[in-house]
Amino acid sequence: MSYKWWLITAVALFCGGLLLGLATSGGITVLLAEDVAGLGELAELLEPLPQSSLLGVIFIKNVTAILISFAFSPFFCLVPVIALVFNGGLIGWVSVLVVQEESLGYLLGGLLPHGVFELPAFIMGEAVALSFGAGVMLAVFNKDKRSELLPGLKKSLKYLAVVVALLLVAAIMETYVTPLFLGRF
Repeated sequence: MSYKWWLITAVALFCGGLLLGLATSGGITVLLAEDVAGLGELAELLEPLPQSSLLGVIFIKNVTAILISFAFSPFFCLVPVIALVFNGGLIGWVSVLVVQEESLGYLLGGLLPHGVFELPAFIMGEAVALSFGAGVMLAVFNKDKRSELLPGLKKSLKYLAVVVALLLVAAIMETYVTPLFLGRF
């Protein structure tokens, strides 16, 4: 399957999770209340950090998540599939809560500045993980596919370099620009 189809698959999984999060936000609120409280505590811990350190934390967290997904993708592509659906669902769920408690403008101000870089990078990174994982699984069961592993890995690493660059831009935007947008609301 070409990379384009893996990208379409990744978008579909993410959008499916997003729709699930939007549709079930009320019922999930109770289940994830402790997780959100934990995120609030993490935000309080990170708040006193200088912006350059915060940028580093955000960037390293995002790159690590993509690399973990890529590394574990040969195990039936479970990690990238779960990452796409879960992150889409979480964004949908949080979006409903933010719009209810703040406003649509606040939500857009919090997501758009860095999200225009981070979401495409995330989806592209997970599509690369899906493609690589499927290639490895095929090579395990089909000797003819083994010769495609190294070229596939090289191609995947090129895409991952683009993902890392986009994640750096997203971290810069999230650290320096998103707070300016949120401050306007």
